[in-house]
Amino acid sequence: MRHITFITTGGTIEKTYDEHTGFLTNQHSILSKILNTLRLPDSTVSQRNVIFKDSLDMTDIDREIILDITRQSMTVSDAVIILHGTDTLELTGNLLYREIAKPLCPIIFTGAMRPYEFRDSDATQNVIEALFAANLVPPGIYVAMHNRLLAFPGVKKDRENLTFISES
Repeated sequence: MRHITFITTGGTIEKTYDEHTGFLTNQHSILSKILNTLRLPDSTVSQRNVIFKDSLDMTDIDREIILDITRQSMTVSDAVIILHGTDTLELTGNLLYREIAKPLCPIIFTGAMRPYEFRDSDATQNVIEALFAANLVPPGIYVAMHNRLLAFPGVKKDRENLTFISES
């Protein structure tokens, strides 16, 4: 039985519509809604809700918190998956790459270009891809999105095509 820890930080993937304000905001995690639709017979999953922010609003302190929780989680997990906003995912990924010299397990970032609540969201696909990658790759820092698995460093958001690419 593999144990996977999810760390949630907000971002577009977890934005929900607030009927009172008319805005999409990060109020709570949607991860359990996605996981409840999947069959994961060989895995146990834990969830650590860390931050509920758009990644454009993240600070260096927020990134340090994600780093600390990741360090803790990788000691008790076979993989760590981080739900993160796409706009600054590469900043947090590069921080983890610099600060975690020898990851104990795969650490995989994922997110979405459209919120989970949107009919045409890429959220479920990306979570599934991150889960699948967690079973296949050696310890390292990665992003799994849009049928791609990219290793840090050198991961960049391709803002024109709304996906991630590797500059390496």
